[in-house]
Parts: sequence; structure tokens; C-alpha cells
Amino acid sequence: NMSVHELRDQMKQAGYHISPRARKVDNNLARTLLQKFSKKPAQEAAPVVVRVAKIQVPSFLTVKDLAVRLDQPVSAVIKKLIENGVMASINEEIDADTAGIIAAEFGTETENEKAGEDSGVRLGLGYVAEQLALEKPETLVPRPPIVAVMGHVDHGKTTLLDTIRKTNVAATESGAITQHIGAYQIVSSGKPITFLDTPGHEAFSAMRARGANVTDLIVLVVAADDSVKPQTVEVINRAKLTQTPLIVAINKIDKQDAQPERVKGDLASLGVTVEDYGGKVPAIPLSAKTGDGIDKLLEIILLTAEVEDFKANPEGATLGAVIESHLSRGQGPIATVLVQNGTLRAGDAVVVGGAYGKIRSMEDAAGKKLKIAAPATPVAIAGLSVVPETGDILRVADSLEEAKNLATLVQKQERAKRLQARTQIKADPNQKELRLIIRADVQGSLEAINETLGKIPVGGEVKLNIVSAGVGEISESDVQLADNTKSNIVGFHARLSPAAAKLGKQKKVTIDQYDVIYELVEDVTSALLSMMSAEIVETSLGRVKIKGVFRTEKDYMIVGGEVIEGKIADKKKFRVFRDKQPVGDGKIEELQQNKVEVDEVRAGQEFGIKAKVSSPIENGDVLEVFDETVKKRELINQ
Repeated sequence: NMSVHELRDQMKQAGYHISPRARKVDNNLARTLLQKFSKKPAQEAAPVVVRVAKIQVPSFLTVKDLAVRLDQPVSAVIKKLIENGVMASINEEIDADTAGIIAAEFGTETENEKAGEDSGVRLGLGYVAEQLALEKPETLVPRPPIVAVMGHVDHGKTTLLDTIRKTNVAATESGAITQHIGAYQIVSSGKPITFLDTPGHEAFSAMRARGANVTDLIVLVVAADDSVKPQTVEVINRAKLTQTPLIVAINKIDKQDAQPERVKGDLASLGVTVEDYGGKVPAIPLSAKTGDGIDKLLEIILLTAEVEDFKANPEGATLGAVIESHLSRGQGPIATVLVQNGTLRAGDAVVVGGAYGKIRSMEDAAGKKLKIAAPATPVAIAGLSVVPETGDILRVADSLEEAKNLATLVQKQERAKRLQARTQIKADPNQKELRLIIRADVQGSLEAINETLGKIPVGGEVKLNIVSAGVGEISESDVQLADNTKSNIVGFHARLSPAAAKLGKQKKVTIDQYDVIYELVEDVTSALLSMMSAEIVETSLGRVKIKGVFRTEKDYMIVGGEVIEGKIADKKKFRVFRDKQPVGDGKIEELQQNKVEVDEVRAGQEFGIKAKVSSPIENGDVLEVFDETVKKRELINQ
């Protein structure tokens, strides 16, 4: 209640020095100023503070609604939210846990308000698995396997998928156009197989982070002339993390420099032992270019699927996952959905994450219109309200109105999640042990988390220590234990008591809450990786001989010479050798050829450099130029 000019004068008189040009102040200073300037004169009677003993809160409510229930001014509620790290305006929604924390600040207890059937909406991992568990065993029938083809760049993933598509997809109707919908289905030996051709590594992560772990099998493509590369290792780690069966396709065996045995040996060093080496992972040599070996690959996929026994109930509740989505100019929002249970039909009312609608049309990869889609069938659907996100779960509703209500509830959940920025599991790089206290909603969830975390391939350098694991809400005693043991608290569908949240803030204890088990596992894995020491890899680029010293200053020298082996590159480090003995080192600040700045100069050519050096360079010295890269350690079973 004062002008900007008056506020500046008041701050100056109070001893706070603010720049005349400053337009903002940070949150800490703002709080201090609010407390200082809001103090009432001593003679004024203290206002009577009304305390509401107990309120009921729904799963989600607006800040304004919470203020009404607490009988407090909206500004007071917003202030408490800001103090607790939540930036929310009067009409934004917060979840029941956040409301409980704020209510506790006003001395009010909360209890969850009983809602209707819509409160059962759950996002994330386990939804499909939970539904399948509810189906009667006699209703489950075999379904086609869902296969993701993954591997390093240029190892032949796309060529392999295209070759399989061209040689195994039945001839389509005259005039049909093959379109990219992110997946397609083939028939081999009379049995269908669904291939995903959308999941690059980022899409794969996004789907799994949102709970849509749709892949049954991973075909890991490794080029026989290039062997194991960084993305190969990434796929292996993901297969281990998700416990997805792996089939290795050793591609490009038609090349002269192909070394299939080297690939098998390199894979064995990463914990992937192929059948030829006495392991259980099938490895099929093939050429995606010529088609040689592809029939064998498809045979192994069908054999693995038979062993794994993938099933679904075509007559059960219809569920699916979005594997790709986009906005079409002519048709509006389009989503490629992979049906996982039940049967999807044109005309069904559906909710897909925060989107909803009635399916106007369904098409397969060949552009053919479909009326029904059975489990493991990929279809592009039109008729949604907005474009859904990759990994969103599709469910069939009884009516369009119900679908709209469910989508609205999902949107509320997503908004509430965005309001609460998760703190992320903290890991001290100077420590080699990550300590966790785990709290879950039910015993089954806790067992699944313990089992999955137990399979993270930690080596000898770092250790994962579960200090305590139990079922129930996160309490003050958990925070106290975390503070004493320097642990992180991890909750899975577990309620955080307001008192524990307040104590956690005071003690600076990290408390993370998860709805998706793989998000939890990935955060733990990332924390463990950050604790591992980085390895510096040095690569020799070339050797040069100095033929002239043109300038010597305190911090740098300008010299010239000739590249006698390999190359010299700008901004790289070098060692100085004199009579074959090391005498110093340095770094190239600028590289020139014929008085023009260049990135590199190759063997047999002359150059000039400006370089920082530890000791002076002389005529006749040989510089060995090298590159340094930091390689993060991998969590791989030894």
C-alpha cells in the first residue's frame, strides 16, 4: 500500500541499498521487507486469528477454494505457498498433499474428501499390468509381440525396418499409400509381429517415463564393421533396466571388413553373452541391404515371443498407448495408438491423457481404413480434442461426456505436477554411497521397487544403500532418520504429512514423490552415475616440427612449423618434446595457414600458431597434439 518511490525511500531508510535502476527484488529480500513494513503499531490491538480445526480437501482444488475452506485471505494462502516453493495464482489448482502442507501452516488438519468414480484415474506405469491382472486367466489369448529396433546411428536400423516392411507386408489395395504412423504390422510364417519404427532413444525414454512401457522385445542392431558404440551401450542399459528380452542383429555382414566375432566379444564385455559364447541372447548375422538373414531374425522373434507368452483379452477393457502424435491440417489432432488390451473400434469415445473425443477414423500404416483394432495393433486415430503426448494412456469411456470429465481430471493432475517442481535425488560426487529411505502406498509396490532397484548394475566404485523401506505416509521420524543418515527420502504413491514436509524443509532433506516406478529408477540411476568419477580419454591427433619462433610474450608465443604426421587442430592441447624428451606443454589459442584462420592443418603442410605454453618453445622442437574427452562411467554388469 505505497508507491514505488515511497517504497524505495523506506528501503533506503531501513538500510537496504537497492540500485536506482532495479525493477525487481529477490524472494528472500521481498519476504524480509514484507515482514518489516507490515508490523502494526504497538497500540493497535492484535487481530483475532480465526483457526479452522479441520477441513476436507478433494484430490485437486484451486487456491481460492482452499482459502475459502481455511477461512483465510487468498493473499495469505498465496504467501504460504510461495514460502513453500509453490508459485500458484488464485485460480490455479494444487493437489491434496500441497493443500495439507499449507493448511498445517494455519494450524488446520486435513482429510481427503471422498470423490466419485473419477478419483480412480491413475496415470503411469502399471495401469495396463493392473488391468491384465484383473482379467480372468481363461479370457487371455496370445497376442503379437511388439518389437522395437534400436541401435547406434548409421548401424542400419532404418534399412532393416524398411526391408522387413517391403518383403513381409502383404500387397495393399490398389492406390493405397504407405504412410509413416510410427509402427506397422507384418505377417511371418502366418503369425503377426508389430514393429515400432518411431522410438529413437528420446521417444523411448518419454514413453517409459509416462508409464507406457509398450515394448516386448528389443532388436539391438550392431554393425559388423563398427561393433559396439555409445548408443549400443545405452540400449543394453535400457534393456537391463526394463528387463526387456534382447535379440542382437549383427548387420552389414556383406561388407569386406565385417567382423561378427569381434561384435560378439565386445558385447560379452558389456554383460551381453550371445548363444555362441554360451549365453542366452540370440545373435543373428544379417544384411539389411541384401535381405540375407532377415527370415532367421523373424523366426527368432516369433520363437522368443512364444517362450515369453505375451497375452491380452480382446474382450476386456480397452487400453492403449500413444507412440506418436501430430497435428494434421486436414484432420486435426492425429495419434498413433498401440492397442494393449481389449478391442478399439471406430466411433468409440476415448480419453487419451488430457485429450478426449470420439474416434472419427482409424487407419493402418498402409492408409487402409479400419473398423476394429485388436491387441498389439498400431492405428492412427482422428477425432481428438487436442494433440496428446507420446506415452499417454488411451482408455475407452462409456460416453463422450465421461471421456471429457476424465480428460479434465487428468489435465488437473498434470497442472498440479507442473506446479510442484520435484527436487531430484541429490548425490554428493565426493561420496560413493547413495542412501535412500523408501515409502510406498502398498506392500506390492514396495516389493517391486526393491526388486527393480536391486537390479541396477552398480559396480565396485559406488554403492546403493536402502537405509529403510516401508509402507505408509512419509512422517517426521522418516525426515529425522534421513537427516541423521544423510539420506534421500523417496515416496511412491505415498502421502507426505504436512509436519514432515515442514521439517524436511527446515532440515534441508530431499523428499521426492513418484507416480511412475521407472522415473524413480532413472533418477536413482542418474544419481549413481553422477557419483562415479569421470574418465579422461586422450586421443593423439598428430605431430608437428617447429621451424620458426616469431614472438614470445609472458603468456603466449607465436611459432610456425610443418605437420609431419596426422594433423594439428585449433583449440587443442599439445606436449613439447626436445631431443625426444618432454620439456613442457601448452594449448593452441589460434591456428593459421597462409595468414588465414583455419580449424586444422594436415600432414605435409605448414602453419602458424598462437599458443599458451608452460615453458618456451625452441626451433626444432616437436609438438605432439592431442584431444581430450570426458567419458562418463557406465552402470554395466561386469
